[in-house]
Amino acid sequence: MKKVLLVNGSPHKHGSTATALAEAAATLTETGVESEVFHLGNGPFYGCIACRACNTLGHCRYEDDPANALAEAIKGADGVIIGSPTYYASANGALCAVLDRSFYSQSSQFAGKPAAAIVVCRRGGAASAFDRLNKYFTISQMPVVSSQYWNHLHGTNAEEVKQDAEGLQTIRVLARNMANMLKHAPYPTDRSEPRAWTNFIR
Repeated sequence: MKKVLLVNGSPHKHGSTATALAEAAATLTETGVESEVFHLGNGPFYGCIACRACNTLGHCRYEDDPANALAEAIKGADGVIIGSPTYYASANGALCAVLDRSFYSQSSQFAGKPAAAIVVCRRGGAASAFDRLNKYFTISQMPVVSSQYWNHLHGTNAEEVKQDAEGLQTIRVLARNMANMLKHAPYPTDRSEPRAWTNFIR
């Protein structure tokens, strides 16, 4: 059976982001797809220090926060949905610190896995948060799953999110599209050319 990893990038285990992911999980179950929640927690977390030790180790050198565990969980899943609250018109900074390291060190092994982002906001900033999360997928040859609208919901807490009828429907459509895409996964990814690197200051 196919499995989707649901990443709760909020420090709150049962908050608004978890509520949005639960809607996706319930719909995935209806389609015969398993799901597993990976809760980021509340830290502390390391940011990437550009040491490039992962080029030798195959994983991030820091092993006492969730970055390596998250990378392993993504590798073990068929698809991934990353959820985040919106802080200052962006995704949770702690989540992005972890994703920077997980993706930089191991994203070559994520290629071909369908992926999507879900963001929750009180009022505004969701579009830029959504955009930031999608960039992790589009740089990693991960097919981005779409819905009928951008995948964001409104509410300052779980109960308010449950009142966003259109947002919840958007998440259900997203989950069904994810399930349909997984029936055709894994997607072939292009490895026909060695990677070219261009630096603009010489």
